[in-house]
Amino acid sequence: MGLILGKISVETPKYQLIHKAADYEIRTYAPSVLAEVTYDPAVLGGRDAGFMILANYIGAVGEPQNSRPEKIPMTAPVITHSPQKIAMTAPVVTSGGGGSAPVTMQFVLPANYAKAEDAPRPTDERVRIREEGERKYGVVRFSGLATEATTADRAERLRRSLERDGYKVVGEYVLARYNPPWTLPPLRTNEEMEKVENNFFLEQDQFLSPFKMSGEHLLVA
Repeated sequence: MGLILGKISVETPKYQLIHKAADYEIRTYAPSVLAEVTYDPAVLGGRDAGFMILANYIGAVGEPQNSRPEKIPMTAPVITHSPQKIAMTAPVVTSGGGGSAPVTMQFVLPANYAKAEDAPRPTDERVRIREEGERKYGVVRFSGLATEATTADRAERLRRSLERDGYKVVGEYVLARYNPPWTLPPLRTNEEMEKVENNFFLEQDQFLSPFKMSGEHLLVA
């Protein structure tokens, strides 16, 4: 019942809250290990077609498709990376846009996998395990369905807000989704994320909180 109502009960990535504006947050994320797959959505059947490939790797459905084999706990969010689609804008995280543009979907592995070699090796050659170091994002949270049109619009607005405040946006935008697809849309937790470079003018007087779980903070809807 909690999953239908949007409760997030799985592990989420740790981050440090650096700056909070009226319409976004700046966070620094701790290093993590990712399982990812890059694919053509036109070939595999849509933007979210990579989900089952990654779910099979961790053993979310059936026998884990990894070398041990070892079941890996599901975490949130699922990440999708998206390339630039609109003027003046910069990705269960998803990268890629519509049409035949390649999409990259990622699962963040649990924190006990500190290095890529700690994670079991995928038996599906499409799955890649890699480490991602500390990184900084501008983030806005929203509920509802995270359609491509909705996420592109929010990415553009977030970029404008960040650039207004002196941040330099680096690369593509990221869509992070925290709930399974059967969660009621108004109760879903989604985040639009843009990687940014430092803005020391805004951040120098901010209190730097310890790394916390992302679910502990509320963002602007």
